[in-house]
Amino acid sequence: MPHSPRSPQPVRRRFNTLPAFALYGEAGSPGAALLHIESIESRSRLYDWEIDAHVHQGLHQVLWLRSGWAEVVLDESRSRCEGPTAVLIPPGVAHAFRFSSDSDGHVLTVNAHLLAEGEAAGMGQALQQLFARPRTLPLEAGSPDVSRLQPLFEALHAENSADDAAEAPVPLWLARAVVWRLAQLGQRGLPEADSPHGESRPSRRQALYTRWVVLLESHYREHWPVSRYAEQLGLSTERLNRMVAAETGRNAQELLHARLAREACRRLVHIAAPVQRIAFDLGFEDPAYFCRFFKRHTGQSPRAYRQQAQGGAGATPSG
Repeated sequence: MPHSPRSPQPVRRRFNTLPAFALYGEAGSPGAALLHIESIESRSRLYDWEIDAHVHQGLHQVLWLRSGWAEVVLDESRSRCEGPTAVLIPPGVAHAFRFSSDSDGHVLTVNAHLLAEGEAAGMGQALQQLFARPRTLPLEAGSPDVSRLQPLFEALHAENSADDAAEAPVPLWLARAVVWRLAQLGQRGLPEADSPHGESRPSRRQALYTRWVVLLESHYREHWPVSRYAEQLGLSTERLNRMVAAETGRNAQELLHARLAREACRRLVHIAAPVQRIAFDLGFEDPAYFCRFFKRHTGQSPRAYRQQAQGGAGATPSG
């Protein structure tokens, strides 16, 4: 039965016990290797079109409101948005929504490490630009920008729902296209509805976390010590570890090792090169140490992992 129209009211906030979700109402590991998209209706209508305040640890989110309206809370900022609008939510930002029952659009939730991995041209800069702070990005109805974005969200939703989505690269390509396109729109000076108090301390933390994601992807094969990442970010090593742990549940060194192990798994499966060559390409000067490192993180030697994967049983460790 359709919901009757309602007048705008303040979005409820329940910050005494602010929950952290992978997806709203669903538990998940902090900073999980997640790429998920769903329609606004599919989840919001289950909660009478009201999503109470919560956070996502280590996950970036884009809410694409194609039409309808929404009352939006982003940390201490409250606003009312009319579609078409993109709502940009960095990790750790408390957010809540109240939608009109005719709201149409999508919600994209993604671990930015996935978007930044590999040779995705311009993606690091796009992530930093787009998620420097929580904000809304309104667009003009009927503009060419909406005509470009809407098909991307629809295609991403369709591809991510396909039976082979877990193996196919297409959802990741489309998610990158969405982020890149929105970042370009933000750089063109479209009007924004931000907090009237300017950049807050949480916003700086969120920007630093996204910069950490990009730095990790750029330099993990160089085996930078955590202290060098901290120096690049203007932080102490202790502060960097606290920030990363708050978003992911793991410290910076653990994430660096997980990224190396994940890349090693991919190369062992997809590149016909000796283990020694793969070790060197990943910055290991001692192949024996690489083998010990790999076994510690996967439970198998590189050769055993490759043989098992070629038999169809291999699994890449999550990072």
